[in-house]
Amino acid sequence: MARICDITGKTIQRGHHVSHSNRKTKRVFKPNLQKKTYYLEDEDAYVTLKVSAKGMRLIDKIGIKAALKRGGWI
Repeated sequence: MARICDITGKTIQRGHHVSHSNRKTKRVFKPNLQKKTYYLEDEDAYVTLKVSAKGMRLIDKIGIKAALKRGGWI
């Protein structure tokens, strides 16, 4: 199961932990993904998406249909 936001396309990023002595060890930055169910009025159906917090704000701002179109689902 990939950690990819269905709306924004955010994925895992890699970087370093940097200690006080400036030693670097590998780490992973994971997106804040949530499973959300949205209702599509046009199709009278529910859609379950894995959406990041930024994706949820985008859906609130422009609407579910426009966000799905932007994400390549429609």
